[in-house]
Amino acid sequence: MNEETKSGRIFDWAILRRLYSFVKPYQGRFYALVGIIMLAACIAPIQPLLIRYTIDNVIATGDGSRLTVMLIIMIGVLVVQAIVQFSNTYLSGWLGQYVIRDIRVQLYRKILQLRLKFFDNTPIGRLVTRSISDVETLADVFSEGMAAIAGDILQLVLVIAVMFYTDWRLALISLSTIPLMLFSTYVFKEKIKKSFNEVRTAVANLNSFVQEHITGMNIVQIFGSEKIEAEKFRAINDEHRKANIRSILYYSVYYPVADIISAVAVGMVVWYGARQIIQADVSFGTVTAFVMFINLFFRPIRMLADRFNTLQMGIVSTDRIIKLLDSDEFTVNNGTHKPATLRGEVDFENVWFAYNNEDWVLRDISFRVNAGETVAFVGATGAGKSSIINLLSRFYDINKGEIRVDGIPADQYELGHLRRNIGVVLQDVFLFSDTIENNITLGDKRISREKMIEAAKLVGVHDFIERLPGGYDYNVMERGATLSVGQRQLISFVRAMVQDPKIIVLDEATSSVDTETEEMIQDAIGKLMKGRTAIVIAHRLSTIQKANNIIVVDKGRIVEQGNHEELLQHEGFYANLYRMQYKEVV
Repeated sequence: MNEETKSGRIFDWAILRRLYSFVKPYQGRFYALVGIIMLAACIAPIQPLLIRYTIDNVIATGDGSRLTVMLIIMIGVLVVQAIVQFSNTYLSGWLGQYVIRDIRVQLYRKILQLRLKFFDNTPIGRLVTRSISDVETLADVFSEGMAAIAGDILQLVLVIAVMFYTDWRLALISLSTIPLMLFSTYVFKEKIKKSFNEVRTAVANLNSFVQEHITGMNIVQIFGSEKIEAEKFRAINDEHRKANIRSILYYSVYYPVADIISAVAVGMVVWYGARQIIQADVSFGTVTAFVMFINLFFRPIRMLADRFNTLQMGIVSTDRIIKLLDSDEFTVNNGTHKPATLRGEVDFENVWFAYNNEDWVLRDISFRVNAGETVAFVGATGAGKSSIINLLSRFYDINKGEIRVDGIPADQYELGHLRRNIGVVLQDVFLFSDTIENNITLGDKRISREKMIEAAKLVGVHDFIERLPGGYDYNVMERGATLSVGQRQLISFVRAMVQDPKIIVLDEATSSVDTETEEMIQDAIGKLMKGRTAIVIAHRLSTIQKANNIIVVDKGRIVEQGNHEELLQHEGFYANLYRMQYKEVV
């Protein structure tokens, strides 16, 4: 069944135990909440009994002094009920917010640890839903979930017991409409459960559509598809509207029906009770108390359907969250090797890699880069060049072979330490909606402002940044929308340089800029590569002619390697590509 529409079981004890594990740090308050809910259930039948006693034993006897005492007692009970209700509402809300805060933090930390393969196969909208909507649903579980259900059931049991103790005949008459009430509640519960699932699915579709199309808004506008996309959105939004209206309809029908059934029970009690009062077989106070008992009895039944649905949605949301928290789609970080410095030697030995099963992207890749050398990769799109650098940083794990850094297998390094020593500059630079400083340091407190400015001056972008409003505190907006492609690229160089990596990876770093900006970037690249091992991927062969070794990759295999002159003399793939770019005629 589709993940967005499955219902889940109400009492899935494995999930409930896992949910309780989130509550455990606050178990004192949780048990206090349970106690308060139980206390509220116990207090509920007291008021009708006080009314009964007052009518039959105080008002009927004309005892004015005791009437004042009873009034004070009833006001005291009301005050206690108000305090209990306040404590219940506040404590359940407090507990829910603290728990969902903890869960959301755990969930986001887990997402940060997931390997890139997981994000390749999982829509962003689904992860947003897990982190926001599903977690938020759990707050209702604490305010209207298991503990509240237990309180309602206890109130039902106590009220029934008190009713039979007071007058078994009136109790039977009061409960005679229960089968009808239970049937209508069951029908409502099933209908509203289906409706909630439809609403949840519609919300997921809305989230996915809006997120995807806002991200790709430039494509929508470039091809003039605004009207078409607006119509698609209208259709999806209509499904959301219809699903919500159906749930509103079920509520609109159920609550009046429940009120009618309750009113019928009251009418039957009043009719029978009046006859018994005339015959002096039942007191007026007892009949009055039973009218109040009926309201105390039917109100929890009306609420139970809603509470069960809330609990059920919470179980489904918890199940999804647990599956994400327990996902094994993360890079294993068992390595402990953390040398003070790296030399920067890189070895690939008979490396095989596939994103899916054995659909090999890389086949038997072997090469060596000595410390301080520059190796360049060229080849057609999809040849496997970017996969090689992704494997070096362990964004993906290899299937066969071995990757070594300074002679040590890459998986023996502590993952964070390994990645901090490999600076990566991508073609598609991603900047967060934040200041330039935070986009450069990424919040790393170890990087001082002085070190950042020094790196910016070295790259040659300090003057440009200082001219911006606010300088390094300038907000670049989402994805760096307020900066040019070249400016974003230069900032990414500063971001790599402040980490002082021993290995630098440049992936198509100049393929999307104009000639003038390319010259600036080439100068920055020269400074960035100085004294470091460099791995460069480039379509423009002019940027890699001085590389110590140029490796030609085709269909996941190394087909040629050597320096620029050697490969030209070889008259192979590289020579053909060189002639195509420079339009040489042989």
